[in-house]
Amino acid sequence: MLKSATHPGWFEVATGDLASLLSDHLHCERKAAESALSLMRRYSADAEATLALGRLAHEETSHVIQVSELLSARGLLPRPDRPNLYARNLLSLLRPGEPLHRVDALLVAALIEARSHERLGLLAAGYRRRGEDRLAGFFQTLCNAEDRHAEIYQEIAARCLPATEVGERLEELALAEAEILAALPWQSRVH
Repeated sequence: MLKSATHPGWFEVATGDLASLLSDHLHCERKAAESALSLMRRYSADAEATLALGRLAHEETSHVIQVSELLSARGLLPRPDRPNLYARNLLSLLRPGEPLHRVDALLVAALIEARSHERLGLLAAGYRRRGEDRLAGFFQTLCNAEDRHAEIYQEIAARCLPATEVGERLEELALAEAEILAALPWQSRVH
């Protein structure tokens, strides 16, 4: 789904400040839960989507707790949320009017989850290379969940419009996602 790969040098920058990285991810998981719940509320007439989004929000909320526990176990305090220009720029691409807005919201969520999957996988692999198995396992578990979440969002979107339209729009948004990501500086955050 993604049209670009994260540069290998990103890992060193992202892990340079673990408190910032984990705090940012804490807020990302919270926002992911809020986003799923918002979509569930907005499109509540779709019973199948409501169930899937409710389960997804529940899992994202459990990730908030897991990240909070890791911060605490390491004696780190959560830092305030910072604006996420990556997500903000992606969300600015949503088209008005239904069902286009719904499809775009679902596909943007899928792309965010796919990028999270990629980067959490890089964190898992990098920490594994460093011999930090606990952090590697933690990030691998989150990575696996993000992959499922991306698929769920895609599956819901695929039921809203003909497959060719959804596929073409995903291609457009994926190209834009790669451009947005390339324009942002590397920091101690997932996006």
